[in-house]
Parts: sequence; structure tokens; C-alpha cells
Amino acid sequence: MSDVRKVGVVGAGMMGAEIALCFAASGFDVVIHETSLDLAKKGKERLGGILDKSIQKGKATPEEKTRFLESIALTDDFAGFEDADVVVEAVFEDFRTKKEVFSRLDKICKPQCIFATNTSSLPITLLATAVGPDRTGKFLGAHFFSPAFVMKLVEVIPALDTDEDSVAFMMDCCRKINKIPVRVKDVAGFAVNRLLHAMWVEACRLLEEGVATPEDIDNACRYGLGHPIGPFALMDLTSNDLNLKVQQILFDAYGERFRPRPVLKQLVDANHLGRKTGRGWHRYNK
Repeated sequence: MSDVRKVGVVGAGMMGAEIALCFAASGFDVVIHETSLDLAKKGKERLGGILDKSIQKGKATPEEKTRFLESIALTDDFAGFEDADVVVEAVFEDFRTKKEVFSRLDKICKPQCIFATNTSSLPITLLATAVGPDRTGKFLGAHFFSPAFVMKLVEVIPALDTDEDSVAFMMDCCRKINKIPVRVKDVAGFAVNRLLHAMWVEACRLLEEGVATPEDIDNACRYGLGHPIGPFALMDLTSNDLNLKVQQILFDAYGERFRPRPVLKQLVDANHLGRKTGRGWHRYNK
């Protein structure tokens, strides 16, 4: 990591913007790509709000806020990516979209640039087919958790042909931005999502059977199991449409234990997607 100067992040949504902030707050120059500069600017504006909360809590200063934001550049045409030392992709969880991004990046970025995908469910080895044979050894997964600026864990997932040097690089990279990396095999759902969605499926069963309400199940997990947030509140935070998609991937891979519950499908059909729509398992002010 001593020779890393610039980091590229693709996607200025909730995950991408906060991943960019993790690097900026650790002293790296960052460039964020979005499909339009307006979207990129909105993502950066959200970071300002996050830093304001950190200032209120005494975890950052106004001077640090200014410095962090000034180190983040924006682009809608990948300008600045040509000299990036590592690129983290955090676009929509769709194989074709991600593959198109990496195929384009492979032509733009320098040969030694490391590519990391933030996918939560897609096979890393399959995504690695988007780049040429000279890049496959430098392609891996780096699965951050939401909210990325706060959560410490990153799953580092090598593809079939990832070089050990690239894995060591990414593990060190995570530590340099104050994250805790764990190495995970390239299997559907990796490690954490398999644990998490197994719990979510069972939480939905409890609701369907009338055992308890979402509020009471959330409180049971918070105060009985020590979880910082309950399963239904966390589903709302991460978006129920994405959760349904991930559970379908897990069901296809592992069978009945991950079959999405009807109550989740019904919620998605009603567009009750969680915080982003103002209503999910709970109601929110948009």
C-alpha cells in the first residue's frame, strides 16, 4: 500500500460514496465515477451530511471534513481512472452492468491496477471474465458492509485465478483504511450473507406464523442477542428488493433453506422497499 496514491470508485450511491470516504479519510486521493455529474455530486453531498454527524459526535473536525471532501474528485467519463492504483466497483447488483463496467475499465486503467468488486452475491470468478487474461490475477472481491464508513468488516474474496499478491494487497489496503478484512472462498453469498439471510428467512417465518411483530422481533434480536439493529430494520436499510434478489440467488445455489418467503415477495410487489421508499417492514419519513 505504500505506493498507492489514487483510488477509483465506480458508483456514487450509498455504498460507493461511503467506500470513497473511507479512502479519503485515510489520506488517499479518490475519484468517483457516476453516469452523470449530477448523481456524483448528490453522492458527495451525502458524504457532507455524514461528516457533519461525525463532527457533532466529536469524531471529526470541520477541517477534516473539508480535507476529506477536497480529496474526492468526480467524473462521468472515467477521467482520472487511468492512473488509479486500485479501483473498487459499487454499481447496481446486476451481472451485465458490472461486467460492462469492468470491461471498460480494463481498457482505461494501467496494467498494474487492482480491480475489486463490492458485489454481495455474484460469483467473483464469473465477473473476472470481464477483463483480459493479463488482469485476471489482479481481480477480486472486496465486499464492504453498510454503512461502509462505519462498519469495520470487509470480505476479501479471491477469484479462481487471483494472484496471492493481489489478495495480500487488498487485505493490507483494508487495514490501511481501518477495516478488518476476512478472506472468504468464492461461493454464492460468501460467508456473511449466508448467515444473515438464513436469519432473515426465519424472521419472516416468525412473522408469517404470527409469533411476533417486526417491532418485537427487532427488539428481541437487539436486547436478547446483542445485535445493534434488528433483522427487519436492517432489511429496510439494505432495501427489500435487493434482499429478495440475493435470497433468490442463494435459493438457486443452496436450495430450500434459502427460499424467499411469500411475505417478502408481497412487500416488494407493493413497492414497500424500505427506507428508500419511506415504507418497508416499518414506516419512515422519506
